[in-house]
Amino acid sequence: MGIFNSIFGKNSNEETTTFPWVPLESIEQLDTIVDESKEQVVAIFKHSVRCGISAMVKRGFENHENSNSGVKLYYLDLITYRPISNEIADRFGVVHESPQLIIIKNGEAIKATSHGSINDIDLSQF
Repeated sequence: MGIFNSIFGKNSNEETTTFPWVPLESIEQLDTIVDESKEQVVAIFKHSVRCGISAMVKRGFENHENSNSGVKLYYLDLITYRPISNEIADRFGVVHESPQLIIIKNGEAIKATSHGSINDIDLSQF
C-alpha cells in the first residue's frame, strides 16, 4: 500500500493543512453560507477522506492560488457529515458528487464541478 499512499495520499480521517478552510460541520451553517454569499462569493469543497482521487484533487486545489481569491472557502468531510452533503444537494439544486466544488453567490449555486475539473477553476474569476 505504500506506493498508493505516496500517489493518492493516506486514507486518514485526520488531515492537516494550513489552507484557510472553514470547517462545515452543521446544517445550520448553510444558512450562514447563504447570508455570506450575498456579500462575498462562497465555495464549498466536498471531500471524501477515504478516496485517493479526492485527496489528490484537494491537494491540487490547495496548491493553486485559491487561498488568495477573496472567496470564502468551506470544507466538508462528507464521510463524517453526509447529511450536510445531502442538504447541500437539496438546497442548492446540485447533484451530489465527490470530490465536488460548489460556488455560491447571492444564495444560489452558480457553479458546481467535480473531480479533475475542480482544479481547472480559477476562483478569482468569481
